[in-house]
Amino acid sequence: MTNSLTRRERVRLALAHRETDRVPLSMIGSAINPPAAEALDAYLRERRGVSAAVFLEDALDLQAVAPRYVGPALADGMDFWSVRRRPVSYGPACYDEIDHYPLAAARTVDDVHRHPWPTADWFDYESMRPRIDELTRRGCGIWAYGWGNIFESAWYMRGFERMFMDVVLQPDLAAAILSHVTDFYVEHYRRLLRAGRGNIDIAMTADDLGSQTGPLMSPAMWREQLMPHHVRLNGAIREFGVNIAYHCDGAIMELVGGLIEMGIDILEALQFDAAGMDPAELKRAHGERLCFAGGVSVQHTLPFGTVEDVRRETRMLIDTLGAGGGYICGPAHAIQAGTPPENVVAMFDEALRVW
Repeated sequence: MTNSLTRRERVRLALAHRETDRVPLSMIGSAINPPAAEALDAYLRERRGVSAAVFLEDALDLQAVAPRYVGPALADGMDFWSVRRRPVSYGPACYDEIDHYPLAAARTVDDVHRHPWPTADWFDYESMRPRIDELTRRGCGIWAYGWGNIFESAWYMRGFERMFMDVVLQPDLAAAILSHVTDFYVEHYRRLLRAGRGNIDIAMTADDLGSQTGPLMSPAMWREQLMPHHVRLNGAIREFGVNIAYHCDGAIMELVGGLIEMGIDILEALQFDAAGMDPAELKRAHGERLCFAGGVSVQHTLPFGTVEDVRRETRMLIDTLGAGGGYICGPAHAIQAGTPPENVVAMFDEALRVW
């Protein structure tokens, strides 16, 4: 098969569970952290005479679009949920860690209702149009960065431990927070996808449900407390006929069937370093109903393996998850500082090989 498809055609064929000239490549739901991006840029300029930005723009079959925030001015470090973060150094750079949970002191459902909840009016959805038009002219697949991380957005406001306690001890309060978050995301995605005018291929949603060893809560609790909110959000997205991707880290094999019932089309992140996460079993059990994206290890293979290790793992995932279509190749999550740039390039090079 010749390499004659446009990027969008390649993505759509893969999502229709059909094999293509090569597996699509994307950074959907992932990133390259600044120190690693700087090292990659220097490596590519020296070895290939191209910047990292140009290399990625040329390599990736899917590109992101997102609306511009135009709402009330935000205090330094604060987001539109009223969550405040501060930079915490990890050596070569910083992560922004939460240091103010705006709903930490809420005691009643009325306290939750009184929070200054964001509105879709705070975003300019038409601001995406120039980027969408450009990507469409170039034949790229397009994914919408709306996030839709309902449970995470809730605990960002409430606090991680408090939110888990609420789910058990104060379910009405937890439900009120989750409902407000879902209300926002439903309208956010409707406006975002309406502004896309049929040119958006994938709507990205998320919620990390797994630790390194297993789910963060029982499947029964997840079904009762969280699943209905994502079902409501996915129903709104379905109105526009786009594929729904769901970003979820960790050991979640026992939740995947429920995620399919919830209405997702693509499971992204694929943290195969976590307990029980096996690509062959995932494909065997769910490959007829679900597509996959990501998977190349950012915990072990990319940072600590050799170039040949990276190529071998990338090819294994392509052969396993991409058999019969249904796979978009990429890293399992953000590529971290200290990752050798030659390993990052090896992942891309292997994925860009025509079958």
